[in-house]
Amino acid sequence: MSETLLRDGDLLVRRDGALRRITLNRPQALNAITLDMALAMTALLRQWESDPKVGAVLLDGAGGRAFCAGGDIRALYDAAKTGDSLPARFWATEYKLNVLIARYAKPLVAVMDGLVMGGGVGLSAHAAHRVVTDRSAIAMPEVGIGFFPDVGACFLLARAPGYIGTYLALTGDRIGAADAIHCGLADVHVPADRLGELPSVLAGCRSRVEVRASLEGLSTAPAPARLQNEREWIDACYGADGLETIVERLSACHAEAAQAALDAMRKASPTSLKVALRNIRSAAAFKKVEESFQQDYRIALACIAGHDFLEGIRATIVDKDRNPRWRPDKIEAVAPDIVDRHFQSVGKLELKFES
Repeated sequence: MSETLLRDGDLLVRRDGALRRITLNRPQALNAITLDMALAMTALLRQWESDPKVGAVLLDGAGGRAFCAGGDIRALYDAAKTGDSLPARFWATEYKLNVLIARYAKPLVAVMDGLVMGGGVGLSAHAAHRVVTDRSAIAMPEVGIGFFPDVGACFLLARAPGYIGTYLALTGDRIGAADAIHCGLADVHVPADRLGELPSVLAGCRSRVEVRASLEGLSTAPAPARLQNEREWIDACYGADGLETIVERLSACHAEAAQAALDAMRKASPTSLKVALRNIRSAAAFKKVEESFQQDYRIALACIAGHDFLEGIRATIVDKDRNPRWRPDKIEAVAPDIVDRHFQSVGKLELKFES
């Protein structure tokens, strides 16, 4: 029998036997996470990790439309315009929460139902057990708002088959359940109409083996993957060393989907595209996910101090004119020093993780 432990408006915390459940409870904002939510989730997970009464943890979202559409970027925008330190504090807290999820000692199940973007990927794709549904739509569309795929996503995308990860990072394309599993962003497909059974089947689980068996008992085959059939042109185009060459290859490619990808990239911030490409290529060599988060933090701080991120939010969220004025506005004008400054050490602000 489910028991509510906390209801503060933005988080709903429940207990089902040995299971603890955190539900993101901002459906009107597609469950976008705030600094306070990240702090509260961190405290709960740390408390439960050392509690012998807790077996597994379930993380999901309210409303049925989204697990989590990302961070509250309007709050970041407003803070940055006034010089407030919220963005730096938010990202440091969010990234440490993501790593806590990645390293969690107890089985943690993330339900990637509905829209999962940006910070939602950070909360879910690093978990031990990642559930997708027939309603899942997963994306890292940050280059379209002058940012970059952060939350350690490039560590995962760099390990997707071929160059699918690079394609996803540079286009922000949304993928469904089968492609998420194929790319290594998810593990098991459970029909959305059976999600209500999860708390009861997980209530007695205390090991990853038990959790995996319980999830498999609810799983079905998802609709066919799409990107597997696009690998030939994706690998041929996105396997190039530089962004200019990727664009050249896409321009010469006759695949209809390649032209759609090129159109998406032409709308994105040229600086973000080059930064994202370098980020994912370097992440392929990282041994630990923490390295990706440390690099993401450097890039994020550079973005908030620059032009395109705030301009992207203005055009998308504030004025909603959908006409961002990027600086520079062409990829060939993004000089190496512009990209380099996103990867420089931030000194005392460098992100550190507990061992």
